[in-house]
Amino acid sequence: MVRFPGARQVLVLTRQVTALDGSRPRTEVVYGITSLDAEHASPARLGVLVRGQWQIENRLHWVRDVTFDEDRSQVRTGHGPEVMACLRNLAISLLRLAGEGNIAAGLRSTGWDHSRAFALLGS
Repeated sequence: MVRFPGARQVLVLTRQVTALDGSRPRTEVVYGITSLDAEHASPARLGVLVRGQWQIENRLHWVRDVTFDEDRSQVRTGHGPEVMACLRNLAISLLRLAGEGNIAAGLRSTGWDHSRAFALLGS
């Protein structure tokens, strides 16, 4: 018995992972729990949901980690880390809504053109 209230399915996902450094591929096993029953989430649907999570990881967290270098932030006290994360997410969202495909390039061009920053905010 799974001791998670609301759990309806447990999934085991086996995948091949290839690192970008050219090292040998490895097999990775991932476990998941969902509140969706089999009627609402077939194995194919669960696969789509898992891949969707990676899309979030690649589109948001990677940008925060690499473009904003968030892991090396010196902001550590009070509500500062939360506020900075919200501001980073706001910047990413505004640039994406404006059709910017490359967030780093969008940040650079907005940094040089302050009126663009106000335009992105709707001012």
